[in-house]
Amino acid sequence: MIVYGHRGAKGEAPENTLPGFKLAYKQGIRHFELDLVLSKDGKPMLVHDLTTERTTGEKGNVGQYTAAELSAMDARRNTSSWPVKTGIPTLEALLDQFDDIEHFQLEVKKDTHARLNILCNRLTEIIQHRNLYQTAAITSSDSWFLKEIRRRNKRIRTGLVAERRFPRPLGTATRLGCKYLCINWKICSAELVESAHRKGMHVSCWTVNSIPDMLQLESMGVDSIITDYPTSTRMFFDNRANSTTSLPDRQERIAASKEALPAN
Repeated sequence: MIVYGHRGAKGEAPENTLPGFKLAYKQGIRHFELDLVLSKDGKPMLVHDLTTERTTGEKGNVGQYTAAELSAMDARRNTSSWPVKTGIPTLEALLDQFDDIEHFQLEVKKDTHARLNILCNRLTEIIQHRNLYQTAAITSSDSWFLKEIRRRNKRIRTGLVAERRFPRPLGTATRLGCKYLCINWKICSAELVESAHRKGMHVSCWTVNSIPDMLQLESMGVDSIITDYPTSTRMFFDNRANSTTSLPDRQERIAASKEALPAN
């Protein structure tokens, strides 16, 4: 089962910042999920909210600031502690850091159609220019945006982000031509995973922060999990791979010893 770092390494470093990605990368993480919002000057920025206040303390919408202004902010507020100031980076700045990332899930947040249209163009250009067809999937809960990506370039892989059982996420993802189904782990089931696999779809669950939950999802056949603690999770699964203990015994042992990762 593949482990994706959520917003880089949200539980281990400031979310959606270069230090967070670098920290997880140094520990062997090669799969990442991140969020994208358009800046005032048309750059895809790594930020979860449409506003800047939660992570930087600066008031206003992301779209009111240029990429340079966002990069100059201090994005350590209400997130994991970090000793050095770090700003909101551009997607291009992140992509320039690494040349052997195995996969990115690039989640586009809901926004106005006008802004999403521009962001759609920018992401299409970046993926085409950098040849990221196999290395990136653009995901979103916005069906209109996913349709627009497909309209521009059908080679770009897309994924539906779904939080609830209804409307049925697999049916929606199928209609949209998605290759990824990115679902809240609490609504996942073995039946859903099996149905998605029959359609050739990758099932990725978010946000999974306890080992027992990870093991349960693994038993369902989930392809990947997205976690705030990618380095701790990677350590657990690496250690497990070197053990001859059976999966049921491991599950029982982990459940008895409580969660191996920090609490949410």
